[in-house]
Amino acid sequence: MCDFSLQSVRSRPAKVGDRLVTRDFGTGTRGFSASDDPGLAVCIRPGTELAFASEVACLPAGLLGWKTKTIHHETAIFRQVNKDKMAAHHDALEFPDGRIVLLTLLCEGQQATVLQLPAQPTSAQEAREQERVSFVG
Repeated sequence: MCDFSLQSVRSRPAKVGDRLVTRDFGTGTRGFSASDDPGLAVCIRPGTELAFASEVACLPAGLLGWKTKTIHHETAIFRQVNKDKMAAHHDALEFPDGRIVLLTLLCEGQQATVLQLPAQPTSAQEAREQERVSFVG
């Protein structure tokens, strides 16, 4: 999926082996672009597994946030959160420790590779499990 603010950006679905880069598209959010085409948003389905080239860096947060926050993992699963809110960011990454971080909070220029796409759900319950919509923050 692509976040609501990327709907006006050229896009295509992710494929296994895609090399992606986190980008600010100038639309109020960050997302993944194709490494060879910075203006092309690559939309990812919930449940897609990603491997980053290094530990993931996030933007500083809070009133005294001046230092980049590092998540000490190099793999993540793409999720969608806040789906009940129209004007909210939905694209997020779930890390092995269970932490969920909005994609728009990742620093620009980080490289990731699509390891695996989710299997197509065969039931409504499987579809719900892929989405995991609970998120606070």
